[in-house]
Amino acid sequence: MKLVDRFLQYVKFDTQSDELTNLTPSTPGQMIFARHLKAELENLGLKDVTLDDNGYLMATLPSNLDGGAKVSTVGFIAHLDTSPDMSGRHVSPRIVENYDGGDIELNASSGIVLSPNDFPELSKYRGQALIVTDGSTLLGADDKAGVAEIISAMEYLMAHPEIKHGDIRIAFNPDEEIGQGAHKFDVAHFGADFAYTMDGGEVGELEYENFNAAVAKVTFKGRNVHPGYAKHKMINSMRIANQFIIMLPRWETPEHTEGYEGFYHLVGMEGSVENTVLTYIIRDHDRDRFERRKKELEHLARKINNEFPGCCTLEIRDQYYNMREKIEPVMYIIDIAQQAMRDAGVEPKVQPIRGGTDGAQLSFKGLPCPNIFAGGLNFHGRYEFVPIPSMEKAMMTIVEIARIVGTGRYK
Repeated sequence: MKLVDRFLQYVKFDTQSDELTNLTPSTPGQMIFARHLKAELENLGLKDVTLDDNGYLMATLPSNLDGGAKVSTVGFIAHLDTSPDMSGRHVSPRIVENYDGGDIELNASSGIVLSPNDFPELSKYRGQALIVTDGSTLLGADDKAGVAEIISAMEYLMAHPEIKHGDIRIAFNPDEEIGQGAHKFDVAHFGADFAYTMDGGEVGELEYENFNAAVAKVTFKGRNVHPGYAKHKMINSMRIANQFIIMLPRWETPEHTEGYEGFYHLVGMEGSVENTVLTYIIRDHDRDRFERRKKELEHLARKINNEFPGCCTLEIRDQYYNMREKIEPVMYIIDIAQQAMRDAGVEPKVQPIRGGTDGAQLSFKGLPCPNIFAGGLNFHGRYEFVPIPSMEKAMMTIVEIARIVGTGRYK
């Protein structure tokens, strides 16, 4: 099956994850998709194909090195789920051939247009074939492009035995979009020395730095009294919560930061006079600054409690850490990826992830795992698209990584 046909088939599976179910996988569609992929991998002739009860699918392309020579086992990983931010049901993609650089009408009846005026990155792909949505769903290139690229690369290597490689492990996991993708990933069973997630964005992206991340829940207890008789008696928890919000630096928010700049992000607010809860996510690439951000929330909670004794409680839970500290001791795996991209005709763009990745959690579980582009753009919404040449370059980057690792000459 061709790469594009494979991708167009995969996006038809409804695999949105759902953080409210407390199940793994969080939605049944992911297991349906995993079973389909399991059968496909078996039919292709891959070995050691396993699918566990939690939806983790793994397989091996065995080494074809002469004389059974031993080199590192490299892995490639992508996730089964799509974002819960927008519907992934009844995805109806179409191909825009030879994109002319203008507006792309996604849905005429709803007036939905993918325009370079709103998404200037479109101009980079003039003359290329693009896969777009019909304007009513997301596309699912995050990360079904990665799934298709990995499987297509394995098929390519099997069809080209002249490309020598060691053992290659592949894995597809559920629930990345809700931060659970690596939680039940069996690193020991996977058995790779290092791996790459195929889950990045536009062509050339290579990422081995991500945010340190935490979530904070700030609860304010108030006291309700009839407003006509409330003087010196009422304690309005919503007003105190507002006081807390404005005590944080206004410029250290997502809408005012970029690159390596961290932030506090208020993602939820629910309140009444008697009880108000704020939910923040805390992000910073630098571990020391990350810890100081958490300390700042603790400091502000104490200030609130000095003015309103016992009013404020704070719970902070770390989510993941910057994988850089785990990648730096094995930087040759970044060198491999950069060389593979160049060999595939791609100029590497090393940049930090302003977010998280399964690779970060896997790196801290003992599997160094940077992130490589899968080719898509505008993830998680109706304006998502993927240039077909970018998918082809991603597939060939996988092939080139396998070839380089197969030489054994990279450390």
